[in-house]
Order: sequence, then structure tokens, then C-alpha cells
Amino acid sequence: MKRILKCNKGEGYIDTVVIVLVAMLIIALAMKVYPVFIAKNDLNAFVNELARVAEIEGRIGSVTTVKANELKETMGIDPTISWSRSGRVQLNEEFTVTATQVVDIGFFEFGSYPITLTAKATGRSEVYYK
Repeated sequence: MKRILKCNKGEGYIDTVVIVLVAMLIIALAMKVYPVFIAKNDLNAFVNELARVAEIEGRIGSVTTVKANELKETMGIDPTISWSRSGRVQLNEEFTVTATQVVDIGFFEFGSYPITLTAKATGRSEVYYK
């Protein structure tokens, strides 16, 4: 009986199975978390584009709303947008646009974890109003 218990012939197979199992769990976790980073990158691009439109136009209103709707359609995201001001923005006056979006980072049957992503961009008007 002692000889059978001291025998280590199958130990390598068990180690291999455990390593493969852990590697698969890590890959599954990465597959669930990676889309959050993509959503954050899309949100940053979204607010930067909106800020640039407001800089060029010198106003926050209908033009930025149209651009936001275009971006929502092309990027496939629907964030909540807030501006620090509205209307005309005089030359070199600063404004800020903030977008927030909730992304779910659920891990299979273990639950759903909503994360609020926030992106912020600041710009200065390039238009002079007399």
C-alpha cells in the first residue's frame, strides 16, 4: 500500500489539467473585461469629436446635437451628454463636454456588475462674435 501512495506517475497529468483550467478561466475573464476598455475608448473619441465641432462652430446647440446624433448612429453607443454651457461661445472661451455611459461587466452566472464610464473633453472657441 505504501508503494502505491508514494508513486507519482500520474502527477504531471493532474498539474497539466489544473494549469489548462486556470488558463481558460483567465481567458474567459479577459473576454468579458476587454469590451469595457473598447467602450471607454469609443466614449473618449465621441467627446473629443463633439468638442472639436463646438470649437469650430463657436456655439453649442443644434449643430452639436446633430453631430452627437450622427456619432451615436455610427459608433453604436448612446451616452448621456452634458455641456458646461450652451449657446454662443466667444473666441477663446472655454467649455467642457462630459459623456457618461453604463456598461455591464457580468461574468457568466456569477452576477452582473454595471460600471459607469465617464469621458470629458475641454475646448476653446475659435469663433469671434462682434
